[in-house]
Amino acid sequence: MSPEGNPEYLLSAAAVRERCGIVLAAAKRGETRHFRLHLDRLGEAVERVVAVTRRRYPDLDVPFHSRWRHFSPDLAIVSVLLDAGSGPGWRYREAETGLVIARSEGLAVASLRAMQKGLFSADPGNPWRADAAALAAMTPDRLGDAFQHGPDNPLLGLDGRAALLRRLGEVAARAPELFGEPGRLGRLYDHWLPRRGELPAPDILRFVLRAFGPIWPGRLSLNGVPLGDCGRHSAAPGDGLVPFHKLSQWLVYSLIEPLAEAGFNVTDIDGLTGLAEYRNGGLFIDCGIIEPRDTSLLQQRLDPFSEPVVEWRALTLALLDRLVVRVRERLGKSATDFPLAKVLEGGSWVAGREIAAERRPDGSAPLLIASDGTLF
Repeated sequence: MSPEGNPEYLLSAAAVRERCGIVLAAAKRGETRHFRLHLDRLGEAVERVVAVTRRRYPDLDVPFHSRWRHFSPDLAIVSVLLDAGSGPGWRYREAETGLVIARSEGLAVASLRAMQKGLFSADPGNPWRADAAALAAMTPDRLGDAFQHGPDNPLLGLDGRAALLRRLGEVAARAPELFGEPGRLGRLYDHWLPRRGELPAPDILRFVLRAFGPIWPGRLSLNGVPLGDCGRHSAAPGDGLVPFHKLSQWLVYSLIEPLAEAGFNVTDIDGLTGLAEYRNGGLFIDCGIIEPRDTSLLQQRLDPFSEPVVEWRALTLALLDRLVVRVRERLGKSATDFPLAKVLEGGSWVAGREIAAERRPDGSAPLLIASDGTLF
């Protein structure tokens, strides 16, 4: 598959790994504009991930990095798409338990309770579903109420999140061959059923990127095909495009377990990549492996598709592949026994969160990203 001018290439996990590897190679040569690379410091990140993994999973029986343990496939999709950063001030108070939960865990619980109350269903008698009609009618007020958004508890990017769900509903309504009629997200199970014997994870990603491509706002396109989570970097050849597909890959990781429990043989899970988000990326900056050439970059509010952010994310993804090898060696595990998805869960994102809390009182990421609620 020729990469230049080919959207199919860019809508693949292989392209994510290859293009991010090109940026890493440029950084190793000292040719990147925004960050220096200190691979001699990778050992600290490895030791942090190993320590966190052993603490959280003493028997090293680590599940795959996934949004859910008990969510239905419908909920997995909407919950993942709502899982961009909540902002440092937002909390969710669960009425059933009284727990106050922040960040990704809070978003997960909020989406679970929203589905329980039928927020995403067009059938009042059947709340546990996500229907195209209900999603297409989503408003910021309805979503904000479900997520306890308010002046004293602001959820970052509320309008963007609601718009994303509306576009998701519109996409599902326009594709009955994928989502049935009337459209429902859970019908993707039926679409994949003929491939139950062997369904490669990169194929699930390719499907997700094509099926859900139109929901992403204001993003790059190539030959009329939306490219989703894809930016540009001067080190990349030709068109300069560098794909990441963070939320889409997070969605695929989160669908692997329910599909496996339903009898699917999901293969080539390591064909997916790491996730280019602020916890994994923050781990590498806070450990000094990725160092800004100009420290003022750490005080700027950065556009998520600006070249500094694209560079940071590309280096993060490429470094995760190197981190994984060394973490496995320290744990005495093979690639088969301990795929990337387990290292992420074990894990790199928790280590990133913990070092962020050590470095900054609010535990925020080292880079400030002007997110609209649909990317990170």
